[in-house]
Amino acid sequence: MPSFDIVCEANLVEVRNALDQSNKEIANRFDFKGSDARIEQKERELTAFADDDFKLSQVRDVMLGKFAKRGVDVRFLDIGDIQKIGGDKVKQLITVRHGVPGDQAKKIVRLIKDSKLKVQASIQGDTVRVTGAKRDDLQTAITLLKKEITDLPLAYQNFRD
Repeated sequence: MPSFDIVCEANLVEVRNALDQSNKEIANRFDFKGSDARIEQKERELTAFADDDFKLSQVRDVMLGKFAKRGVDVRFLDIGDIQKIGGDKVKQLITVRHGVPGDQAKKIVRLIKDSKLKVQASIQGDTVRVTGAKRDDLQTAITLLKKEITDLPLAYQNFRD
């Protein structure tokens, strides 16, 4: 039976490259001279550091620009609250999403069931598997999801006959 998986995962190599480019630009920019502005990465957690809120927003803008140039969708990023870390210095935790969140997975399954297509969707961990009797039905389901789900960067993998 033909099937495919719906996943939501960023290319971590491109994320790392974008962060390296961002840190290089921050180190060379005149308005960041003498400041402690940088971005650190631990697995899927990014932490942006700066001297004040304005510089933190500039660091974030540089990072988002580099992500766009590297082809990494910024919808993968879950930006946290700004925290004070002593004096005027601030930091912000940014998480790179991995996997389809549970509420979004339920929304995808419900959307497929309500569409009256002859396909079945099931949640399997952090992916959603869609199976059907015909390839055309699966391709119709992909087009439906691309049109309806815009808040997550979904990818469609493991298309099997």
